[in-house]
Amino acid sequence: MKIDVKNMKGEVVSEVELPDSIFAAPIYVDLMHQAYVRQMANARLGTHETKTRHQVAGGGRKPYKQKGTGRARQGSIRAVQWKGGGRVHTPHMRDYTQDMPKKMRRAALRSALSVKAGDSEIIVIDDLKLDEPKTRLMVAALNALVGENTALILIPDKESNEEVIRATNNIPYAKVLLANYLNIRDLLRFDKVVMPVAAIETINAYLG
Repeated sequence: MKIDVKNMKGEVVSEVELPDSIFAAPIYVDLMHQAYVRQMANARLGTHETKTRHQVAGGGRKPYKQKGTGRARQGSIRAVQWKGGGRVHTPHMRDYTQDMPKKMRRAALRSALSVKAGDSEIIVIDDLKLDEPKTRLMVAALNALVGENTALILIPDKESNEEVIRATNNIPYAKVLLANYLNIRDLLRFDKVVMPVAAIETINAYLG
């Protein structure tokens, strides 16, 4: 698959061949859904916790005698029907982690990239460089490249892209991500994927 290569001003300067094994792969919607649900589930902390009647303080003594009061029999003031008592059928700490084989996860990423490529939502630029880490410079570049759409910016490495990272931090509709940290949630969350030519090699090494 051939795609235009643009510069930071949005002008077409050349063409590049995207590997068909990644950007024109079979599309498995069910795999993409499973990978997305797994990632969202694995992000949950699961630290919610409530106390049962055995964990709340007090209530060791029977509140009143069993018979003769005319009231319902009670064994503890910390039973669930009492104010300040324990809780029943409420959340407790648990692990939400879901597993998914690596081959399936990578197939889901290839499917998502193929959807993006088929909808012309992948933008390749010749070189992602800024003269200085200024937000206004990155905003101008994104306006030329993606217009009013949200953008996921993939970079091949962190060391040579410090200016880009700092300039994008304050832009709410854009995110910078290392190409080898590519994930299904970010691919589906953003409208456009912007990457320099060098990031294609990283993605190919990761998913090829």
